[in-house]
Amino acid sequence: MQTDLTKGNVTSAMLRFATPMILGNLLQQFYNVADTIIVGKYISSGALAAVGSSFALMVFLTSVILGLCMGSGIVFSIFFGAKSQHSLKSAIFTSFVFIAFVTLFINVLVFWQIDNIMILLDIPHDIYEDTRLYLYIIFYGIVFTFLYNYFASLLRALGNSTVPLWFLAVSAILNVVLDLLFILVFDMGIAGAAWATVIAQAVSALGIIGYCLLKLNVLRFSKHHLQFHKAIFYMILSFSLLTCVQQSVMNFGILLVQRLINGFGTIVMAAFAAAVKIDAFAYMPVQDFGNAFSTFIAQNFGAKKRDRIREGIWVAIKYAFIFCLIISLGVFVFAEPLMLIFIKPEETEVIRIGVEYLQIEGACYFGIGCLFLLYGLYRGLGRPAMSVVLTVVSLGTRVVLAYWWAFIPSIGLIGVWWSIPIGWFLADAIGIGYYFYLQNKRSI
Repeated sequence: MQTDLTKGNVTSAMLRFATPMILGNLLQQFYNVADTIIVGKYISSGALAAVGSSFALMVFLTSVILGLCMGSGIVFSIFFGAKSQHSLKSAIFTSFVFIAFVTLFINVLVFWQIDNIMILLDIPHDIYEDTRLYLYIIFYGIVFTFLYNYFASLLRALGNSTVPLWFLAVSAILNVVLDLLFILVFDMGIAGAAWATVIAQAVSALGIIGYCLLKLNVLRFSKHHLQFHKAIFYMILSFSLLTCVQQSVMNFGILLVQRLINGFGTIVMAAFAAAVKIDAFAYMPVQDFGNAFSTFIAQNFGAKKRDRIREGIWVAIKYAFIFCLIISLGVFVFAEPLMLIFIKPEETEVIRIGVEYLQIEGACYFGIGCLFLLYGLYRGLGRPAMSVVLTVVSLGTRVVLAYWWAFIPSIGLIGVWWSIPIGWFLADAIGIGYYFYLQNKRSI
């Protein structure tokens, strides 16, 4: 099923398209959270710290691939909105070959430099071996991360956000079952959690590939589509590389904060690992709404429907605000019960630190919700460089303030936690200001 987002009621079209994306990524977060709960409850807080520090690195490196897939998806949406089948097919072939090569390069690099990466991250000695083992296994599955996200981006660009949800649902359930089997029955420890994730990723990747090959006419290539088209390749690069830079900068900033957290020791690392999973689960729906919004903007930009774009912006702001208000109240009030999902009740210091983090972040979710909408807007309008600027502002502010305040005894960890929403709101102010600047120039 393909959905043309350039027609029909704006609100219903956007919400129908966004809902499966939100549910899909909530499922993806669910199986990330399943790892965290099972590892924290049934192995140890040290193992939880190892998974948390591994996750930050994994997200940073795979963000390169995800950014390229997202950028390519915007190009696909523009060609789909413009009804240009030939250009769409050429873009699909060209981007697939390019991103596959980048994925292979990253995989080789990680296996070659894994020990130097561990040293750079300042991984504590007591969890060094667990972190290394978890990372090594996880990166066997990077090819499946590429394949799933590439074909999911293609389907979403064509207006189909439902099918990726099906395969993600199967993958999430399988991951939880395998986690329990490998850890509780086979006693495989942290290696079991890693292998469960890799196998689940493989199932979702192979499933979505099979569906696309059977169902998508745009994958019926003629010989002239299987050629390198410079103009299309440069267009893909202009979107993909900047989107990739945005994703990489964002996750590199998170990685730098993780390195700072590692210096506080295993207790703070365990608290941060659990709290960040709750944090990501809480704001993931508005992040996915921002990605759906980006596809809506891109299709209408390709179809030159400027009034529909402006209407869509106000619809997106309204629903993002409502969601963020509800989720902020929930996380702020229920911070301690949420931490107890991951942490044993007797580990009171871990819980206290996690609650402190969540209550600061939870009060400020509209800041990141607005930022995700701004990212989606500027990607869809063909201005991905502005998304990079906002990411640099947000993450740069976070990193500078976190490293500054962390070493002031009277501020310490509280300063690290407050640096995050301050970065969000500063980037929001710049992004909103730039939008009104473009409006005054009649550029949108």
